[in-house]
Amino acid sequence: MANWVASKYVPLSSGTVPMSDQESPAQPESIDVFAALAIMAEQLAGMAWQRMGLQHDMITGKIERDLPQAKAAIDASAALAAILEPQLDEGDQRMMQNLIRDLRMNYVQQSQGESS
Repeated sequence: MANWVASKYVPLSSGTVPMSDQESPAQPESIDVFAALAIMAEQLAGMAWQRMGLQHDMITGKIERDLPQAKAAIDASAALAAILEPQLDEGDQRMMQNLIRDLRMNYVQQSQGESS
């Protein structure tokens, strides 16, 4: 994924001047939108596994099943993956596609088990 590069310029009352590496104060860097989307996709995928009842809930520690929420998390992860795909290298694209496929296959299995 493309890395965001922070600007080495800081606004001053008299204008904008370049800062040397020695002068730069420790400031948090701005997060790249694509990095934020990747984090959200991963979080939603984790929530999908939990809502399918295949992993313990991170908060309660219990196995709790809520398939409508699982489906929403899977659909949202897939939408974010589609946005991210052009930014990813081939290996990362394949990993993201495999994750979405695995989520969908497990959802189908879990939803069929519920209707039986």
